[in-house]
Amino acid sequence: MTDTTATAHDAQQQIAEEFAFFSDWTERYQYLIDLGKQLPPFPEEAKTEANRVHGCQSMVWLVPSGDAAKMHFEAASDSAIVSGLIALVLRVYSDRPAAEIVATEPEFIQAIGLAKHLSPTRSNGLAAMLAKIKQYAAALA
Repeated sequence: MTDTTATAHDAQQQIAEEFAFFSDWTERYQYLIDLGKQLPPFPEEAKTEANRVHGCQSMVWLVPSGDAAKMHFEAASDSAIVSGLIALVLRVYSDRPAAEIVATEPEFIQAIGLAKHLSPTRSNGLAAMLAKIKQYAAALA
């Protein structure tokens, strides 16, 4: 799912370009849902309290692996739109060095207008997921 040759910055630019194709938010939400459906299967045994991201209204699980040179994340949600958000976050942050993850701000959220179109609970959940990813990366960086 992640383009490992691109930087996190490049991944964010690609996301902004993709979302620019859609003229309204109904289409963008549908695209988000479609992205979420493309997430790789998440193992049921990983849906534990220890892997849960708190702060999300939906159930979200996040599992880190790898080392400081290349961190990988797997994640899942019980919500279609949140699964799409996960797909975007993984494109930007998964399979990158820990230092790059820590240094990368989620500019794509503003670039595609997500900040204005997410409910407060989804915005909080997205922020919690990003904080958790950065926390895992900072521990290894």
